[in-house]
Formats: sequence, structure tokens, C-alpha cells
Amino acid sequence: MRQFMYVFLFSFVHVLSESDFAKFDGAPPSKIAVVGAGIGGTATAHFLRQHFGPEVRIDVFEKNSVGGRLATVSVNNQEYESGGSIIHSLNLHMQDFIQQLGLKYRKSVAGKTAVFNGEEFILEETDWYLLDLFRLWWRYGISFIRLQMWVEEIMEKFMRIYKYQAHGYAFSSVEELLHSLGGSGFINMTRRSLSESLLELGVSQRFIDEIISPIMRVNYGQNISIPAFVGAVSLAGAQANLWAVEGGNKLVCSRLLKLAKANLIQSQVTSIELRSMGDYPQYEITHSSQDKKTSEVYDIIVVATPLQQNVDTGISFQGFEPDLPEMPGSYHQTVASIIHGYLNCSYFGYPDPKLFPFSSILTTDASELFFNSAASICPVNITSGFRRKQPQEAGVYKVFSPKPLEKNELKTLFKSYYSVQVTDWLAYPHYGSTQGLPPVVLHDGMYYLNGIEWAASAMEMSSVAAKNIALLAYHRWNRQLEMIDQKDLMHKVKTEL
Repeated sequence: MRQFMYVFLFSFVHVLSESDFAKFDGAPPSKIAVVGAGIGGTATAHFLRQHFGPEVRIDVFEKNSVGGRLATVSVNNQEYESGGSIIHSLNLHMQDFIQQLGLKYRKSVAGKTAVFNGEEFILEETDWYLLDLFRLWWRYGISFIRLQMWVEEIMEKFMRIYKYQAHGYAFSSVEELLHSLGGSGFINMTRRSLSESLLELGVSQRFIDEIISPIMRVNYGQNISIPAFVGAVSLAGAQANLWAVEGGNKLVCSRLLKLAKANLIQSQVTSIELRSMGDYPQYEITHSSQDKKTSEVYDIIVVATPLQQNVDTGISFQGFEPDLPEMPGSYHQTVASIIHGYLNCSYFGYPDPKLFPFSSILTTDASELFFNSAASICPVNITSGFRRKQPQEAGVYKVFSPKPLEKNELKTLFKSYYSVQVTDWLAYPHYGSTQGLPPVVLHDGMYYLNGIEWAASAMEMSSVAAKNIALLAYHRWNRQLEMIDQKDLMHKVKTEL
């Protein structure tokens, strides 16, 4: 209505375009931009296409490689995961992507895990499941049963999100999403430490130090002071029934872009400017590639890249009054080193490498330890005759550490090595840096995907956020407010069946 008044008062100086009229007759937006082509950004493009239909132009901006924190490195003409590497069987969006995209599950290769405290292995997996259970009970009592029940209860509640999203419901904040799944309990779990919650549950301190802490170190590079909710997600990911994508997990991202018929623009977004106010504002994105700057105007924008201060996005926001709030917190540095060489089994108490039985080594939070985990890894393409390298052979290992390994540290872990490839990730939020959850809605028609990482960071969490933002953008565009932030959704969903 404001635009019609503007035309009338200024004697038709401004002529309405077809896209301006489209906003008032129920038509979809003409152009949508997604900034970032990791799993979150590419899944968002896919879901936006599903909801807004084939006529909308969807541009996805990415300054680096498609996949973001899903990435591989090459060793001896084989590709290995250097980023996100495992997916849980309950991750229904990721499962659905695999089926729609015609991808395959990677063949699993068995291997045993042990926990190292800097001096000796304090827990060793065997070939006998019942023996492993007996050892857990003997050392930790019923702590592992209490933990299992706690994680299962949380995952059962979290699985409600798939029903809500299948029925088209969306949430305008991470808090609203969590509250719809687990009430105030889930919100409180983002504010209380994992160790505090587990001790209250009756889990022993010894179990927390020797089992929970190593899992947090390998998954998030952080300790047991992280919030209970992200800890529960991490523990669910440490269970069985894990899988990965044949050819590399990053294939999901490139295939989603293709399925969405999105335009990939390999360019650095330098600014996002609010161009018009009103019920349907528009935004101008300026991006730069090879010293050439280009600008485009969009009806909807999804920012699918971290906006925290210690992440160099290179994006400035202009024309917003008041200014957009700064995102709380910072991202945590973790280093992934892909090393081709011979593991020094003597360091772990096995002078004869032929007797070393473990493929994965987790570590406790001991001050003298300089690495979080070390694991023999398999390539992303596994042939039928593939076998894992034995410790006496030169293998490929992934070592997680809080900082790049120094030469003396490499010599401690490896007898000798042929190559070291280091990826210095800002992979996850630093969960001790804030208790706040970033917003989902930055402005009317502009959304932030990565805020959900501050509840928990995982491929599936990004996919859930992508679906939520696509639904949220669709309902807000069409003024279907009854589909946003509804209460008592379990009852509503049951009555709709």
C-alpha cells in the first residue's frame, strides 16, 4: 500500500515493476539468495525450491569450495575426509538426501577403539560385545545404563521435529524450536554444563572423566563443561549405527545444489544492504570475484555462514536502523592433521606394532596430552577388496589437536611419516563463550541459519535448521502466521492425522 501512495503523491515518478505487483497477488518472490554452500546452505536451497516452486530464482554464493566444513584431502591419489565424517542412522534429513540424490552408503570397515590417559590405555574395546559390557559394568557400575537411557529420552523428544516439519510448522527462534520439542528442559540444557547434568543424573565422576570427556574431545575439541544439550547430541553420535557417503560427504552439498536448480555464484559477498522498507523489504547483495564487483537485489536472503566476530566472513550489513546486533560468542579452533606414516605404537605401550589392535585412540583431559584423538582412517571410496592398513604398515591417520602439531609431537606419535596435511578449522562454536542463542530472523525476509549450532553442531542440525528456515520464509512471505511458533504441537499433529 505504501508503494501505491508513493506513486500517487509523486505523479507516477516511480513505476511499479512486475515483481512489485507480484508481492500483492500471492505470487512467490522473484529472487532468493543463500550465502554459504555448506550442508546448511545447500540444504536450504533445496528446501526453498520445494516450498517456493520452480519459478523462483535461487542464487547460492560461496567464496570457497562447495561443502564448507565437509571436505576431503588427497593422499596417494585417494580422498579422505578432513571435515565432518560421520552421520547417525536417526538423521532423517540426511537419510532422505541420500535417497533423493542417488548416493550410496560407504562400506564400513571394522576397527576397535581405546582410551589413552597419557600413560596407558584405561579402556580397550575387544572383539566380544558381552565382554565389553561386563568391563563397563565392572569399572563404572550402572553409569553407562543411566547415560544410555538419558540420551535415548532426549533423542526420542528431538525426533518430534520431523513430524512438525512434515506438517509444515516452523519456528522463529532456536528457543521456540527447542521448547516445542522438550519444553523448558531443553532450553535449560543449553545453559547447564554436561558434567553438572550427568552428575545429577547419577553418572559417576570416573565415567565422566574416562568416557564422556574423550568423546567430547574427539567430537568438539572441548571438555565436559560444554552445555548438556550439545553433549547429548555428541553422545548420540558416539553410538553404533553410524554411516558416511560413498565418495565423500561433501557430495551431498554439490548434488543438493543441482537438485535445487540453484545458481552457484563463486564469489565473496562483501555487503548486504537494506534497499526498501515496508511489508516486503528488498536487499542488495554486493559480491566480488577477480576484482570485479557486482550487485543484485533479492526479496529473501538466508545467511548460511557464521557471523561471529572471530570468523572472517568479509560481509558488512548496511542500511539497517538500528544496526543488526553482533552475534554472541566465538568459534572454537580445532586442527585436523591427515598424516601418512607409521604409527609409533611404542608410545602407547606396544613395542611390537603387529600386536597393536586399535584403529581409533581417544584421550582423556590430561594436561600432558597434546592431541585429542588419533585414528586410522579409510578413503571415501572403498572397494570390495579393501582392508584397513595394519600398524606395521604405512597408513593414513587423522589426528585432532587444539593447535598444529610441532615436529617433536609428530615424532612422538609417528616413527616416520611421508606427508602431513593440516586443516585449521573453526569448526564448531566455542560453547563456553556464551549462553545466548543467536537469532534466526535478522530482519523481515532475512534469516540466519547458523544460530542453531549454538544449541548443537552437526550435519543434521544444519539440515533441520535449513528446513525450518525454508518453512519460516515461506509462511512469513505468505502471511501464514498460524504455521509459526504454535504451541502444543504434539496434540495438533495427532489431530491432523
